[in-house]
Amino acid sequence: MTETIRLSIAGMTCAGCVSSVEKALQSVAGVTTAHVNLAERTALVAGTAAPEQLLKAVKQAGYEAAIMQGRQAEADKAAAEQAYYQHLWWQVWVAAIPGSFLLLGDMVFHALPPMQGSGRWFWLLMGVITLGVLVYSGGHFFQGAWQQLKHRSSNMDTLIALGTGTAWFYSMLVVLFPQAFPSLAQHAYFEAALVVVALVNLGQALEMRARGRTSAAIQQLMNLQPPMAHVIRNGEELDLPLEELGLQETLRVRSGETIPLDGSVLEGSSYVNESMLSGEALPVAKTKGSLVTGGTQNGAGSFLMKVSHIGTDTVLAKIIEMIRQAQSAKPAIARLADQVAAVFVPVVVAIALLSFVLWLWLGPEPSLSYALVTSMTVLVIACPCALGLAVPIAIIAGTGKAAQSGILIRNGDALQQASKLDTIVLDKTGTLTAGKPMLEAIYPAADYDQAQVLQLAASLEKGSEHPLGQALRTAAKAEQLKDLKVKDFSSLTGYGVQGQIAEQAYVIGNTRLMQQQKLNLADWQIPLKQLDAAGQTPIFLADQTQIIALFAIADTVKADALSSVRHLQAQGLELVMLTGDRREVAEHLAAQLGIHTVHAEVLPADKLTVIQQLQQQGKIVAMVGDGINDAPALAQADVGFAIGAGTDVAIAAADITLMGSSLAGIGRAIHISKATLKTIWQNLFFAFIYNLIGIPIAAGILYPSFGILLNPMLAGAAMALSSVTVVLNANRLARLKV
Repeated sequence: MTETIRLSIAGMTCAGCVSSVEKALQSVAGVTTAHVNLAERTALVAGTAAPEQLLKAVKQAGYEAAIMQGRQAEADKAAAEQAYYQHLWWQVWVAAIPGSFLLLGDMVFHALPPMQGSGRWFWLLMGVITLGVLVYSGGHFFQGAWQQLKHRSSNMDTLIALGTGTAWFYSMLVVLFPQAFPSLAQHAYFEAALVVVALVNLGQALEMRARGRTSAAIQQLMNLQPPMAHVIRNGEELDLPLEELGLQETLRVRSGETIPLDGSVLEGSSYVNESMLSGEALPVAKTKGSLVTGGTQNGAGSFLMKVSHIGTDTVLAKIIEMIRQAQSAKPAIARLADQVAAVFVPVVVAIALLSFVLWLWLGPEPSLSYALVTSMTVLVIACPCALGLAVPIAIIAGTGKAAQSGILIRNGDALQQASKLDTIVLDKTGTLTAGKPMLEAIYPAADYDQAQVLQLAASLEKGSEHPLGQALRTAAKAEQLKDLKVKDFSSLTGYGVQGQIAEQAYVIGNTRLMQQQKLNLADWQIPLKQLDAAGQTPIFLADQTQIIALFAIADTVKADALSSVRHLQAQGLELVMLTGDRREVAEHLAAQLGIHTVHAEVLPADKLTVIQQLQQQGKIVAMVGDGINDAPALAQADVGFAIGAGTDVAIAAADITLMGSSLAGIGRAIHISKATLKTIWQNLFFAFIYNLIGIPIAAGILYPSFGILLNPMLAGAAMALSSVTVVLNANRLARLKV
């Protein structure tokens, strides 16, 4: 059976690392997809491969991996990252202090002794100290480079290790054998090696801190669930960890507490704040039988609840998993960065070697020093890290911002497509309307009374889940009408239902069903026109020979429907209403909302056709729906939106899930998608331009015309800054107004 396994990966530093780990995982038999996220240092692997095989493959590629499962694994990963973050700062200071001493002593105070005579011992000591610092503060670069070399690969560690290692080795040769070098070339670069290591570590520390802010959305969601719950067992109340709870357990939720798991209210009542999941601020009333969701905040009341879902089956767990999958998946826009990253480090090493040869051959004296400095600077300034972070860090920030707004984006492609939409198809019931129709009037035929036909209709609708049928059931319940026994029930999709009561066959449904049954509608034209004028939906009840009742059912328009429609139209989006309802009812609602294109009396199977027709016209189409019959259209659309408490089938088919029932979520999702794509393009532009400009300058292209040669230490600072800039740019999405 196919399953998805999440791994934490240690040792990744750049896009080259991502490529190496992905190739290693994809080479394992049984793996169907493997997505590695540099920003999160995680991998999401789908397939049938055993976890042990995945861990082995990652280790053979030169990295360490661990299975991520449960709260403890998340806590362990967070603790390990915090410890590494603190260790990075020690590495920064250990390299920065001696590096600053040498730098200031040479360039500012001119107080360092010469390499000849007794001063030689000073430089030997500096060489030994630098070696020790490189082992402590830069050892992970050399270790990573060695692991990559063993696997015939390369990454950012390769560049840093080559650059700083070459600087130290050359400097030691100058100190030990000064006579082998021209006098102008007798210069040590210990300070360059030290400062570069300090700056790169500083960049990684700042990047980790910024990444932590970017990933805060998932952490906030994980923190919503309390670790303990009040369990009622054998009449005794116990406080137990959630891991020890099972299905059907009875829990007590006190005033102001967070609801621990999904379930239903058994006893008591309260108002629950569900804004952290739905994005909607108003508390929701909960009474006996109401569904409650783990992670939401109880108000002033207290109640008992029965647990219906635990572990990874809870709504909160599924939301977190959906966000993780979105953050790990790569949109099409990421492929360009991946293609460049695959050859980036070898190309940079080749440029550094070419620079060394050209300066040694054509450069002024001391040509050896110039050759060394330029090649070392090329190695240090190149930044595959910024390239690797450009896309995933923006996706993490964008999907995190969306989650905080009650919007769950399934994957990176959905994020990219949502930014291109030009047409929004809106299902009427449950999307534009509240999805809770009410019975407004009953028109019985002669010889029938209202209670009689309502009882018949409600009994027939008992086996149906259609909102219109539920309106009849609700009305009958309010009148305390008992259900009659129904035999041979069947649902006529897109038309209504049929069944037998007391050996008499009945059908109940829409106008199309009456026409299909060849029943006379002529006597019902006057009330039908009244319903059309009021925007009410007609439902007919008939026996085998005649129509015996007409029910007028109306669904209230959502409070924010008009403002949301106008907002979407103001963004230049074309809106289309799609419904199985009568054209007169649909056009009445469309006129209220200002929607100009209406497809009415559409059967569920035809919704898919409408989407395909719009796509054939070259439109980028979104479908917004909430029911099972919307699922094919949601899957066909370029972007499928499941809105509100939609069915599991609709949510599974959708690309974006709006946890709240507000239509405003559509506009917010599009706004966040556009902002995220803009950030991705900015990051990619910066990463490419930085390297395209920085590497030639480091190689000395400006020296012949302007006499400008880049210092390796400035190159190290620029490299560190480039990664931090990409992360900080993505972090701006957290402040996006939606």
